Amino acid sequence: MTCDEAEVLLHALLDGELDAGHAREVEGHIAGCPHCAALLADYREMSKAVAGADLRHTAPPLLRRRIEASLPQTQAPSRRMVLRGFAMGSAVSALAATGLVAIVLRNDDEQRILSEVVSAHLRSLQAGHLTDVVSTDQHTVKPWFNGKLDVAPPVVDLTAQGFTLIGGRLDYIDARAIGAIVYRRRQHVINLFVAQTASTERHAARTETIQGFNIRRWGDRGLNYWAVSDIATDELNEFGEKFETATAG
Repeated sequence: MTCDEAEVLLHALLDGELDAGHAREVEGHIAGCPHCAALLADYREMSKAVAGADLRHTAPPLLRRRIEASLPQTQAPSRRMVLRGFAMGSAVSALAATGLVAIVLRNDDEQRILSEVVSAHLRSLQAGHLTDVVSTDQHTVKPWFNGKLDVAPPVVDLTAQGFTLIGGRLDYIDARAIGAIVYRRRQHVINLFVAQTASTERHAARTETIQGFNIRRWGDRGLNYWAVSDIATDELNEFGEKFETATAG
């Protein structure tokens, strides 16, 4: 493991977010690398300082009384009103149950896929796992995917915009092969996972953080995209916007 790869995982190690295998690799590197060991020590001191700081603010009792006083006063419900409410609630619950279960299952499925995306990103950071085809030329990377996937992902060279194309590889998300296009922003790796989907509708971009990594996901013209990196959210959004603009053209 190189210093660049270890530095990407130091925060995750500190927060206990790495699996046993990755944790051993990072710890093994730190044991023989004074530079990374010093970085980890600095991060630990910073974490202790933040945890020890008195950052809580308790609202005064007067504020609670003012809020309660501003609430509308309602009469106590009668027995008939309560029974009518139960009856209506049962009917509404019966109608909503199926939809609610579907929403919960869909959300669970989305979270599972996001977790798999982060795991694939972490695997790629191990030595020799980042790229199957190494090239800064989009006309070399894109044809490499032909025949390996049902639909070859779009490959865009964003080097002039500050995001260097370094290659691509096959990865596996949700038990199927998908394309991963790899970019670099300074010393940070950006994995852009691309998977075919049955929907042709455009899905607006959403950004969230899982296990210390930022994920920007969106959908367009039958493809789903997940951009994953430890760069700041605004930089990852900038990458996604530039990629979307380039592919829209």
